[in-house]
Amino acid sequence: MLADVRIEPLVTAKNGETVNLVKGRSLWQDAGRRFMKNKAAVVCVVLLVLIVAFTFVGPFFARWSIEKIDWSVIGMVLEKGYPSIETGHYFGADEVGRDLYSRVIQGTQISLVVGLLGASVAVVVGTLYGAVAGYFGGRLDSAMMRFVDILYSIPFMFILILLLIIFGRSLVLLFMGIGLLSWLGMSRVVRGQTLTLKNREFVEAAIATGVKPMAIVVRHIVPNLLGVVAVYATLLIPEMILLESFISFLGLGISEPNTSLGVLISEGARTMQYGTIWQLAFPLAFFVVILFSFFFAGDGLRDALDPKDR
Repeated sequence: MLADVRIEPLVTAKNGETVNLVKGRSLWQDAGRRFMKNKAAVVCVVLLVLIVAFTFVGPFFARWSIEKIDWSVIGMVLEKGYPSIETGHYFGADEVGRDLYSRVIQGTQISLVVGLLGASVAVVVGTLYGAVAGYFGGRLDSAMMRFVDILYSIPFMFILILLLIIFGRSLVLLFMGIGLLSWLGMSRVVRGQTLTLKNREFVEAAIATGVKPMAIVVRHIVPNLLGVVAVYATLLIPEMILLESFISFLGLGISEPNTSLGVLISEGARTMQYGTIWQLAFPLAFFVVILFSFFFAGDGLRDALDPKDR
């Protein structure tokens, strides 16, 4: 992918004649310009920024804390627990009198943290693992990739659910189970890209100057993979959120008094038959907007970094 060039006129100081100087743009600047032209991706990024800002600013406007129970709502959710500014339940209340506005804020925070941290672990581990395997090649590459194949054959979802049942519901265990097993796909993607980079001129020049192999991987291979890694990471975050929400929907995720969007959706689906549609509508709306925003932003980032691949 070649960077575009921009021709700017410049008047010389000697004779006043106008000459054209060619001023180049870096690949990231060029990708940024293309990304800004993708209206759907830009709108989704704005939505994500607004949602993140809401999770920080929203608690200042809450009139009910997460733990506080509105005893007047219990048993009368349809009459008093509906969304209302007067009562302070902006998103309504659940069947036990807890404020849904505060719980949606906390659920969004936890889901985003699980997605971002899980994707970060997967990106760091998968990038280093795949770069080392692809650069050294040979038996080491074969052994490392067979190890990945073995892990792929293990039903890690079943193992994660079993661990949560045995050791109890824990955010740390959930995060470790999701993050440490989600790097497998990243390692394969990075390995394939490394195989195409390790024979390039800048790598051969580094070898000729006596740079150590691991230094070549860290200083030369990995920086040239940032575009692919960034795109894959934006698509990996919603996958982490979906996985956490699925486990929480089964009742094995976040434990009380904490909550996540998956827990709130599960509770809303269970009580929807009683007419309390707001218990499902608000967390589901945040969940859908977050997922679609990450998917569209990742798609726009992919097109911006590699427009020929569209």
